[in-house]
Amino acid sequence: MVGKGSLNHNSREFYASNVDPNRSHLNIEFCREDIRNVYHELFDDAQERFNAKQTRNDRRIEDYYEKICSSKQEKPFHEIVLQIGNKDDTGIHTELAETAKQCLIEYANRFQARNPTLRVFWSHLHMDEATPHVHIDFVPYITGSKRSMNTRVSLKQALAQLGFKGGTRSATEWNQWAQSEKQVLAEIMQEHGIEWEHAFFFGVKNHGLRHVAKRLDGVQAFDAHTLDVSASVFRVSDDRLYFFA
Repeated sequence: MVGKGSLNHNSREFYASNVDPNRSHLNIEFCREDIRNVYHELFDDAQERFNAKQTRNDRRIEDYYEKICSSKQEKPFHEIVLQIGNKDDTGIHTELAETAKQCLIEYANRFQARNPTLRVFWSHLHMDEATPHVHIDFVPYITGSKRSMNTRVSLKQALAQLGFKGGTRSATEWNQWAQSEKQVLAEIMQEHGIEWEHAFFFGVKNHGLRHVAKRLDGVQAFDAHTLDVSASVFRVSDDRLYFFA
């Protein structure tokens, strides 16, 4: 399942009703790049090589970003949203809020080095909602492809190049990667004295995303304003991993 992400919400180009603007100065911006510039960086050379081999103009790729935006198989970027605890455990007015913040900062700072095929271009920690949480937006890509452009967008193959091969309907590349990332966050939490307890997956269909968001404490990042750009989402909350994929 593919959820939704909003870059403008993440960077506070607009303020949703659940945001306290008086606390927005406490937010942290880890990364903020124009996605089109990232596409040029990653794919221009491969696009030029691909087009040079074409003998028919209708097979040439004029704008790879626009091509992916209109694709039925891939999305231009994906987003994960992570939160530790809920507004009662680690809410912004609780004693553990600062600890949760530090855990999320460490997680976000290490994400790119750990996931080199997931090119991060937009990443923010929010301290102006009910509970500290981090958004990480990335473009999944592969090199050495044997079909189409040799460097191209592919979430499945990007995760496979990280070592997550999938194999069964439940143990997909995404599920395996999400479990690995959950473990990374759990280890960071333990370093800060927060114990990870029982975890489970909870999948939803696209049409149920907004309904489910209303039932979750803490981050309310999936309101009507965020339903504009496709992204895959999973979220850590208390002892649960809420996973939308």
